[in-house]
Amino acid sequence: MATVRTRPDPRKLTEDELELFQAFHLMRRGFDRTLDAQLQHDDGISISELEVLMTLTRSPGRRLRVRDLVDATGWEKSRVSHQVTRMAARGFVERQECAEDRRATWIHLTGEGRRVVVRALPKHSATIRRILFDALSPEQQEHLLGISRSMNTAIVAEDCAPPDDDEERADGDE
Repeated sequence: MATVRTRPDPRKLTEDELELFQAFHLMRRGFDRTLDAQLQHDDGISISELEVLMTLTRSPGRRLRVRDLVDATGWEKSRVSHQVTRMAARGFVERQECAEDRRATWIHLTGEGRRVVVRALPKHSATIRRILFDALSPEQQEHLLGISRSMNTAIVAEDCAPPDDDEERADGDE
C-alpha cells in the first residue's frame, strides 16, 4: 500500500520548523541588539538614529521629506516624527520648510549629524564584519544572500504594510 503524504497544517509548525524559527529569531534579535549596544557604547547613538542619519547621508542634498523618510525606513509616520524630534534636539538633523510644498517638511542632516556618521561607521562596520562576515564562509554568505532575497520577496508579497492613507498625506507630511 502506498503511503499518502499529507501537507502539514499551515497553522502549526513542525518541531524542525519551530527549531529553525527559534534559531533564526534569536539570531536576528541578537544581531540587532549587538549592533545597537555597540553604537550606544562607542558613539552614544542608537541603531535607529544611525538608520536615519545614513538614509539622509545617501539622499540628494542630505535631506528628505518626512514621507520619503517614512518610505525609506519602513517606519510609521509617528515613529519617524518622534525620532526626528529627538535627533533635532541633539543637533543631528533640522526641520526646514519645503518651498515646493508648504504642507511638507524637509528633514536635513546637520554638520553634527554628518560628523556622528563619519565617527561611528568604522567601528560599526567592524562589528558587522565580526558578527556576519567573519562568522560565515564565503559559501554560507552566498547562501544567506539568496535566502535573504527569497524572504524579502515573500515579505513584499505578503504586503503587511498598512494601506496608504491618501487623506493623511493630503493633510501634510507631519
